[in-house]
Amino acid sequence: MDALPWELDRDRLAWWLVVLALVSALAFAAWTIVGTVVLGLFVYYGARPVFRRLNEWVGRGVAAAATLLLIVLPTIVLLSYVGLVAWQELTKVAGSNATRVLLQRLPGNPQSLSTILQNPQQFAQRLDTLPQLQQGVNAVLTTLGVLSTGLLHLGLALTFAYFLYSDGDRLRCWVRAEWGRDSATYGYLDAVDRDLGVVYFGNVLTVAAVVVLAVGVYNGFAYLSPPGLSMPFPTLLAILTGLATFVPVVVGKVVYLPAAGYLFWETYRNGGGGDLWWPIGFLVVAFLVLDLLPMTFIRGEFSGRTIHSGMTMLAYILGATVFGWYGLFLGPLILVCVVQAANVLLPELLDGRRPNPAPSGVSTLGSNPFGLDDESWTGSDAPDGVPGVTDGSGGADEAGTSD
Repeated sequence: MDALPWELDRDRLAWWLVVLALVSALAFAAWTIVGTVVLGLFVYYGARPVFRRLNEWVGRGVAAAATLLLIVLPTIVLLSYVGLVAWQELTKVAGSNATRVLLQRLPGNPQSLSTILQNPQQFAQRLDTLPQLQQGVNAVLTTLGVLSTGLLHLGLALTFAYFLYSDGDRLRCWVRAEWGRDSATYGYLDAVDRDLGVVYFGNVLTVAAVVVLAVGVYNGFAYLSPPGLSMPFPTLLAILTGLATFVPVVVGKVVYLPAAGYLFWETYRNGGGGDLWWPIGFLVVAFLVLDLLPMTFIRGEFSGRTIHSGMTMLAYILGATVFGWYGLFLGPLILVCVVQAANVLLPELLDGRRPNPAPSGVSTLGSNPFGLDDESWTGSDAPDGVPGVTDGSGGADEAGTSD
């Protein structure tokens, strides 16, 4: 009889080792593709309001596919538009016969694909004798490798977001069934989920607002351009300015400053000293509307509704500085997790009490669990089993129950 508890403890320890090994393997795999994971989370939360609206009309699977289609199609259109503009610029420099000129520079002077296919061995030998062409081929292959890797990670991120859309309710039900709706674990995860929805979707709204403003600014100054001067590709520059808004502080500077420099150069080259109002006005309006306004008002209005806007801004900046490109999405995730830990878990842990989902009551520490305001936590809307929270009958319910 004395050996039975040891047998049970040894068996329990063995299973804990198995679970820890599996969790460690999963964490290692997730960290190796952490950029893909956080990008998938951003896609999920950034378009979740669209998914929820579509889900009211159709099933979850169809709504998930339609939501991702609404993301992928504009991306393809934008890339196609950028490629078309780049090809138009190339043909302006190389002339209308740019394709024929490029083919003539290939070894063997092939005029068609059949020339290469008829004598591939000679073509390959001539490739070996042209180091400069080899370097060009290597550069092209490297670029294609980078593009293929980027497309692979983008595809994985979209797949991850799709399964969150289609099966996210199952994950929520599993957490609620295992820990209970009135548990600190479920309350913490619910509050994190709400804040990530606000922060990530707020970033998407910020970009959309800047794109709309930038379209008006660029096309407006293109319409007001003096004779002999023009604004190159105003709509494309507006879209790029909006995308640059993903990076706080940088905002649209990487787009509108070079554009302003080009306008100054064009005005100077055309000898239009009296037309300097045009580039100067563009620079001032772009700074006020596309830079200052998004940083001081738009981003805080959309992304700082539940968490202090200054903290959100620092999360974006420090995240990108410490982790790289994916820090733009990982930084806000870490901020939300830390803030909600302070909101839901830290007060009870410091006081030596059992953690419960009741928030700290500080409104700037993120969303409250379950979306309840501070007053509701002392009324009948509060979840059962939270110490110190009444169950609607005037007494405190100490027993935790799950629905």
